[in-house]
Amino acid sequence: MKNGGMAMISKMDIYNMIPAQYIPRTIFVKNDETADQALERVLNSGIAFPFIAKPDIGMKAFGVEKIHNKVEFQKYVKWSPSHFLVQEFVPFQKEVGVFYVRKPGEAKGKITGVVSKEFLSVTGDGKSTLLQLIKSNPRSHFQLKVLKQKFGDQLNNVLPLGKEFVLVPYGSHTRGAKFVDICHLINADLNNTINEVCTQMSGFYYGRLDVLCNTFEELCIGEKFSIIEINGAGGEATHIYDPKHSLFWAWREVARHWNHLCEISILNYKQGHSYLSFRDGRTMLKESGALQSRLKVV
Repeated sequence: MKNGGMAMISKMDIYNMIPAQYIPRTIFVKNDETADQALERVLNSGIAFPFIAKPDIGMKAFGVEKIHNKVEFQKYVKWSPSHFLVQEFVPFQKEVGVFYVRKPGEAKGKITGVVSKEFLSVTGDGKSTLLQLIKSNPRSHFQLKVLKQKFGDQLNNVLPLGKEFVLVPYGSHTRGAKFVDICHLINADLNNTINEVCTQMSGFYYGRLDVLCNTFEELCIGEKFSIIEINGAGGEATHIYDPKHSLFWAWREVARHWNHLCEISILNYKQGHSYLSFRDGRTMLKESGALQSRLKVV
């Protein structure tokens, strides 16, 4: 995206850039609204329980929660340190991250990376409790403190043989999701679908779209998908986090994408868009660190 100044970007401002047919129904909630006022607006908009609540300015899925009832919503409002969004729950089971690059002046961009996100889950063996299954997997064990807060006594239940239990239904690396590089599946249909979305967004040339869909094949042909997040210049090409890749391979991918970003920035500068100053960049970095410390999981 073009340089928007030193302030961190509001997710609502980004959603307003995206054609409405591609995103979930979304309501902006100010931090001075009471839970009753906000919930009345949410329900009147046609959004029903369960729905998703997320910080308006956030990162790494911190503070993103599925809200099932009024009590949970009241708890979220009490916790929220700032403005937040309420989104209708999208029941699609697959999340994909698609990185897109287009130079200013080009009619069509290209996809430079695709990642499939496997939500943090455990599978029952008919003997072990949820707690034991969580502890047996390093990826879920790392999330144990948060999972104890979320599930409480439910962790003592024995999961039936073969039954999968999703612990964290969000495609965030920091919340336990596994990222799988599926760049080999990039095809002309997917390029056309993503390009159709991105060229309708004024000033968007570089970034990652996080998309929910039923199947990857349906996403490719533009059917049954919903964009739940777009990250611009600060977005990562998250296929680098596939465990099969080496650190040196990931560094090369980062450098490749930064080269794209540099080329786009130079072209934007020639069209009159200023660079972010070192001072403003440092300020954003400090704001980001402060925000991350506040956005603890509910």
